[in-house]
Parts: sequence; C-alpha cells; structure tokens
Amino acid sequence: MSKNLGPVCRLCRREGEKLYLKGERCFTPKCAIDRRPFPPGQHGKTGSRGGNRSGRESDYLRQLRAKQRARRVYGVLERQFRRYYEVANQRRGLTGLNLLQILESRLDNVVYRLGFAANRAQARLLVTHGHFMVNGRRTDVPSMLLKEGDTVAVREGSRSLEYFKVMPDLAESRTSPSWVDRDIRQMSGSVQRLPERAEIDGFLNEQLIVEYYSR
Repeated sequence: MSKNLGPVCRLCRREGEKLYLKGERCFTPKCAIDRRPFPPGQHGKTGSRGGNRSGRESDYLRQLRAKQRARRVYGVLERQFRRYYEVANQRRGLTGLNLLQILESRLDNVVYRLGFAANRAQARLLVTHGHFMVNGRRTDVPSMLLKEGDTVAVREGSRSLEYFKVMPDLAESRTSPSWVDRDIRQMSGSVQRLPERAEIDGFLNEQLIVEYYSR
C-alpha cells in the first residue's frame, strides 16, 4: 500500500491551516505553520495559493482544496477516497455527512479517537503492526470500517511493550468523543454509534467535496 513519505508539515502549509497531523507538536511553538505560515516551495512567500495570479480562488480550486484537506487529515489516497465517496453517495441521507462518518469509522481513526495514539499516522502504524484486536480477532488493516457495537482492544501479547505500559497515562490526558466508549485501564474501547456532524472536525467542508465529485 502506497503512502505519503514526505514531511507532513508541508501538507498543513499547503492547506494554509493546521491539520493536526503530528499530534501534540501541533500545539507547540515548533509547529511549522506557526513558524512559516506560507505554502512550501520557492514561490511560497511571494506566489499566490493555487497559482491564481489574481489571488482569487475559483470554485474548482476551493472544491479541490476541501477534498485534498480531508484526504490528508485521514491519510487516505485518492482512489480509496473516491471509493468512500461512491459508497456515501449510495447511502440514504446527506452524502457529505455519510462520507465523513465513513472516514471516522476507519479502524486507525477509531484508535486515534480513543486516545491510544497521538495522531492518525501513529494509529495506522500500530494497527499495521498487529497490536490491536477487533471483536476479539487480531487485525492489521487500518482501513477496516467499524460499525456500532464493535470493540477494539490492545492485543494481549502487545501489552508488555514499553509503549503500551505508559499508554494509559498518556490516554488519560487525551479526550475522546462521546460516540466511542473507552476503558483506559483495560486498553479497550467500543463504537457506540456513528458520530454526528458536530463531533467531526469543523474545518472540513463536506459540501465542497460533494460539489467536487458532482462536477
């Protein structure tokens, strides 16, 4: 599976806002977008975003940026993101909200939301290495979609590792949304329901994403 191997702080600078891809570092003065609040590249300081010389963003550019922003937040490649959109479009209800709920129900995102990882990239790595079980079965597929009632727990054989020895204390300092339920000491959690729109990152614009794919 291909993935982004470049510096993720460049992604935040390209979008012109924090995507919180590096966890706690994003809340410190070391955050790249605080130190260099302009797009990466040799024309970052002087050039306009998106290459529009007038400085005005077209409708297409705003839609593209909204789609790219969501892709980068969840660490999803274009082909998979489009598949999620097609599934969301076939479901009943609002396509944009359906799409965000699908992205939120990914196993790596649930691990992150439970507070068991500092960011989604770390959660994806932990899942890929087989440290988590879903409904009692070991899985190493970060893109696995969970549903209401599914349980996630740290594998018994992984609990002796140094990371998981200190994880309960780290998780204690991280809040989790109300649509998941967690037991920090047991290093487990469950999906209570699909998240509501107010419980999903507000800087994502699902309507522009729908407009992008509806062109």
